[in-house]
Amino acid sequence: MNKRFLFFMITLLVAGVLTFLKIPLASSQGLTLVPALVTDDLPIKDPSSDLWQTTTAVTVPLSAQNITKPISVETNVREVVARALQSEDTLAIMLEWVDQTPNDSVVRVQDFSDMAALQFSLSDGQPFFCMGQEGGDVNIWAWKADWQSDLLAWQDLEDVYETMYVEQYPFTQVEGDQQPGPGDYIETAYLPALEVGNLVAVPGRGTPVENLVAGGFGTLTALPVQQQTIQGYGEWADGKWRVIFSRQLNVDTSKEVNFEPGRMYSLAIAVWDGEFGERNGQKSTSQWLSMQVTSELPARPPAAVEPAAMPWWRSAEIVGFILVGGVVLLLIIGAIIYLRLPE
Repeated sequence: MNKRFLFFMITLLVAGVLTFLKIPLASSQGLTLVPALVTDDLPIKDPSSDLWQTTTAVTVPLSAQNITKPISVETNVREVVARALQSEDTLAIMLEWVDQTPNDSVVRVQDFSDMAALQFSLSDGQPFFCMGQEGGDVNIWAWKADWQSDLLAWQDLEDVYETMYVEQYPFTQVEGDQQPGPGDYIETAYLPALEVGNLVAVPGRGTPVENLVAGGFGTLTALPVQQQTIQGYGEWADGKWRVIFSRQLNVDTSKEVNFEPGRMYSLAIAVWDGEFGERNGQKSTSQWLSMQVTSELPARPPAAVEPAAMPWWRSAEIVGFILVGGVVLLLIIGAIIYLRLPE
């Protein structure tokens, strides 16, 4: 018996034991987000709900977008934790990330908002993970911290520059020096963004999430007002943002992603940190990950049955320990024999 033959036999034996124990020699697995099915109402405005702890959290690494201008040199948000819940007709996804300074106002030109976005592929394959590509459109849900703030109280220049003075506001229904809102203007032709229906200027949006589509850089397009159906809620506390996106599983349009039970979907995540002036392409983004929509609602669990006690020597831990110990012992014995054999 020579060394080569002995080495071959030991390798074959170890491979057989590892195969029997279902222990892979190497593995590579992508990230998959699986919504937990619940029968209760989804906590679409409650990031602290215990229901979010019933689903498996997925930590998604992010990196700076440095492929096309405007680029980000530094990755300001390095990871985001994603969770998902699903009811009979609704999907909810919560993102959580560290951000020491909440930025939720863009009244001043030098201020930029914190943002987060979910991107879903509208094709069977995976297009480019940054805004899709020609022939590979994507549906984007973009939550904006300033839109969230506007739902609580509309902010304008007077809220930031308290000592400013305006003699009058023409073409409005307000009197004196009262501050008008976008809906107070009689003639909206003097507010071009509002006149053309730009969602940034439309008052009473009702949601802090903008629903968009894209098919490559420079093609980002907001869907019509009637298709702005993504609900959202963001809450900042203790140096972290927690943002919830929710929508019905199915909608009657080809421009938006429809979620079919049991199907796997491609999902990407992006986060903007307004403190560092991030906007547009300046962001931290993920690669594609997978999300599998669950096909069946959970049935009520049957009454628990106490399993019969198993002898300690038959437990999986003991059996595994013995088998692994045997492999190690064989390796040691084989190594000793190998070293003592002549060439």
